[in-house]
Amino acid sequence: MKTVEIRELSIDELTSGIEEAHKSLFEARFKHSMHQLENTAELRQLRHQIAQLKTVLQEKSQEA
Repeated sequence: MKTVEIRELSIDELTSGIEEAHKSLFEARFKHSMHQLENTAELRQLRHQIAQLKTVLQEKSQEA
């Protein structure tokens, strides 16, 4: 998801997006430890996505 798209989300959508990304990251880490994760770059992408979501959430909470 691009930053422009993330900025258009509401606070509730950002919160649920963070939760979903954390679940996906947990599953990816588990697969990685079992040597079943084919795309190891997915771990970095998920961490990056979580950081983007948290940053935009923080910006929106400071505005309100």
